[in-house]
Amino acid sequence: MNTASSIAESPNQPPGTPAISPTRPFYWSVWRELWENRSIYLAPLIVAAVQVFALAISTIGLAERRRALLLLDDPVKQRVAIEATYDAAAMMMIFVVFIVGVFYCLDALHGERRDRSILFWKSLPVSDLTTVLSKAIIPLAVLPAIAFALTVCVQLIMLLMTSANLLMHGMSPATTWAHFPVFQNWLVMLYGLIAIAFWHAPIYGWLLLVSAWARRATFLWAVLPLIVIQIFEKITFGTHYFGTLLQHRLMGFAPHAFGFHGDGHPTIDSLSQLTPGRYLGSLGLWIGLLVAAGFVFGAVRLRRYRGPL
Repeated sequence: MNTASSIAESPNQPPGTPAISPTRPFYWSVWRELWENRSIYLAPLIVAAVQVFALAISTIGLAERRRALLLLDDPVKQRVAIEATYDAAAMMMIFVVFIVGVFYCLDALHGERRDRSILFWKSLPVSDLTTVLSKAIIPLAVLPAIAFALTVCVQLIMLLMTSANLLMHGMSPATTWAHFPVFQNWLVMLYGLIAIAFWHAPIYGWLLLVSAWARRATFLWAVLPLIVIQIFEKITFGTHYFGTLLQHRLMGFAPHAFGFHGDGHPTIDSLSQLTPGRYLGSLGLWIGLLVAAGFVFGAVRLRRYRGPL
């Protein structure tokens, strides 16, 4: 059986001509983004390498610090202290992929107009919708997946290095494993990455829209209107609702996605604190997704009629 027989034939094509799968242009468009924008994975890789190097230095004196830590009577303080390094590695990676996603979106549609490669890509049988969606999926799915995979690898290396160091000083590695529930923390991190990505969808959609419209200085065109609106609101009405809205869009996912033990204890101790039902039921999530869809639709229309710079 040849490969053509496994692909459905289009009724509008001559017999024996294989039809292109609807998902294949999108699949290769995503790979094109990864090939052309290597910072998507190189920047997180560099951060992961720096984290491992910093941990290797911090293992000096680890055994003495661990002995002092185990003398504490409060197991909660012991767990927080032991988890702090691992949590810092995860938070740093999440922050880095967010920054990478922001600058990627700002250049995603502007760059192909600037170097005039848009003329070549438009000559291919790939729709503007497929092209824009392949760019939108990078910050929404690809970057979170890279962040999760690299964080898991970094934390595994951290666990191995810590265990080896403790063994060399006559201590049991169980002091780490007992206070750091590895698989639970990984599940929490994966859930958090998904929640953050969908909550930030309108941010990425806005940046793609600006990237498709602006002729130059995409960062300024993306940021200045937001600043001007806040200044206008403050001078005219004496309020700051728009600034609060922007802040909520950046950080507001957490109270919906997680059940914290009060405002002063933003920690996750068990999987019961994950609240996907409340997150999916939040009005802010769905309004944000609708706004993001509008921005993406606008970017598709702009790409269709915008030529090279």
